[in-house]
Amino acid sequence: MTTNLPYRNATLDDLPAIVAIYNSTVPSRNVTADLEPVSVESRLAWFHEHGPDKRPLWVVEDGGQIIAWLSFSNFYGRPAYSRSAEVSIYLHEDARGKGLGKQLLAASLAAAPALGIDTVLGFIFGHNEPSLRLFRGFGFDVWGTLPRVAVLDGVERDLVILGHRVVV
Repeated sequence: MTTNLPYRNATLDDLPAIVAIYNSTVPSRNVTADLEPVSVESRLAWFHEHGPDKRPLWVVEDGGQIIAWLSFSNFYGRPAYSRSAEVSIYLHEDARGKGLGKQLLAASLAAAPALGIDTVLGFIFGHNEPSLRLFRGFGFDVWGTLPRVAVLDGVERDLVILGHRVVV
C-alpha cells in the first residue's frame, strides 16, 4: 500500500496534518520528548525554518491524505555545522511497518549531497528499537549515547545519536 509513494515539499496548508501525525506519537513515549500534544501555531516557526533548497520538509500522500513526513533540521544551529543535518521521520499509524520509513530515509540520503549535507544524524530514544533498526539498516553508526537524559512518565530514557557520512 504505502511503498514507493512519491513525496513532495510541504506547504503551510500541510502543517495541520504534519502536527496531527506528530501528536499521534506523543502517547507512545517512544518517538518524541514532548509530553503533551503540540499546536499548529506552536510549530509555525519550525515550519518556516525549512525550505526545499537546504532543509526540506517532505510529505507523502496516499489517496489525498498525508500519511508521512520527513524533515531535515539544522544540527546545533551554528555555521560550522551547516553541512550536517538531523533527519526526522514520522508516519501515520496506518502507514507504519510497510516500508515507507525505508523509502523516505533512502530518499533523504540520496538528496543530501545536493542539499549541501555531508553528514546525516538521527536522534533516537534508546528504547525505540524499530527506528534504531531502520537507521542502522542504512549504515548509520552509534556516534554517542546520552544516558538517562529524558524522563518519560517517570522512566529515565537514553538518547542515541546515530550518524552517517553521505559524502566522504
